[in-house]
Amino acid sequence: MKMLNRAIAGAALLALAACAPSTAPSASGGDDKSGTLRVWLFDEPNRAPKEKVVGEAIKEFTAANPGVTVEVSYIPTTPARHEKFKGAFNDPASAPDVAEYGNTDLAEYAAAGGFADLNEDLRAWPEGRDIGTDLLRSATVDGKVYGLPWYIGIRALYYRTDVFGELKLKPPTSLKELTSTARTIREKRPDLYGVAVGGEYTFGALPFVWSFGGDLEKLDGAGSREGVKAYTDLLADDNCPPQACAGLTGGRTVELFAGGKAAMGILGNFNRSAVDAGPAAGKYAVVPLPGAEPGSIAPAFAGGNNLGVMKSSRHRSLAVKFLELLGGKTYQTKMYEAMGNLPTLTSAREELAAKEAFLKPFLDTVAAGTRFVPVDPAWVKIDNQKVIPTMLQKVATKQATVEQATTEAAAAVKAAFGGS
Repeated sequence: MKMLNRAIAGAALLALAACAPSTAPSASGGDDKSGTLRVWLFDEPNRAPKEKVVGEAIKEFTAANPGVTVEVSYIPTTPARHEKFKGAFNDPASAPDVAEYGNTDLAEYAAAGGFADLNEDLRAWPEGRDIGTDLLRSATVDGKVYGLPWYIGIRALYYRTDVFGELKLKPPTSLKELTSTARTIREKRPDLYGVAVGGEYTFGALPFVWSFGGDLEKLDGAGSREGVKAYTDLLADDNCPPQACAGLTGGRTVELFAGGKAAMGILGNFNRSAVDAGPAAGKYAVVPLPGAEPGSIAPAFAGGNNLGVMKSSRHRSLAVKFLELLGGKTYQTKMYEAMGNLPTLTSAREELAAKEAFLKPFLDTVAAGTRFVPVDPAWVKIDNQKVIPTMLQKVATKQATVEQATTEAAAAVKAAFGGS
């Protein structure tokens, strides 16, 4: 079985849905200094603010590079994106020069050989030293850096200040306190879930596993089992009934909190606008998700997106220059202001945090240490097979004990990594 030490940290996006292409890119690219630079960026439900910032970057870039035009295509974040990238890797004529991709897609795309190694480029870039080592690992496979981390998504604990005030409660400082606080709320306010959790919310459950010393490759280990038990104990009638919550995704738990139906929720910095658009607006605060030990912070999954340069690009130098402009401090800050995307550059985060207290719990979580899924094509199988959700749901619905469900999940993980 391969170990996870090749890459830990740094976005979560949607589940991986395709295997790596079997054909390596058929061209090694070139370095034309003029012509059209093609860029793929992810589409967004509300794309206009993103498009405005990107347009500003293009205007600056083309002014500094006469004879160059930039053509942007916005591609879907649905599983269909994998086929689109597969086609680009195998047909350079259809490929962009620069592309945005989810950091959980890294293993698949690295195995396909579609992106260029930017290690030396980022080392030479003055702003490159401002990227934290952990975050840079989210773009790294076998010592090669296949992208610039553009933004990260960190989850923390949102809680209703009005409910906590009414019931004279304080924010929990440990996972044990989180459970007892959730049960108290459910008992005294049966119209609310104490904390919204979901059986299909992988990135909400993993911090519990990691906090107790567990590991994705050892789900049948003592720490993993303790973490799974702590999370699934919340999928119960005295908090979030399994008949209603076992099938919930992370997105649905956001809706429950934003809709005023839960007193707490494990949400991302990127969910702020959704909460502010619902009944919970103006009646919530955020603290880091507490860990197993009192006063500790649970390790968060660091999801997010990277910007990469295609190996087949005919404009390599221009592609790197545009990537560094769009991924630099100025435009990372503008993207936060436009879309709420948390910058990967330390100085940008610090300057924003000095102006906006909302960011502090997320930055404290980053400082405490983040974790990442295996940067290995095996994660595609694990995710597609819903190994983690199946484990959680079987425990929550009493189809299996914690020991039985984690043993089964551990065997599936081992098989995905090629073990017997």
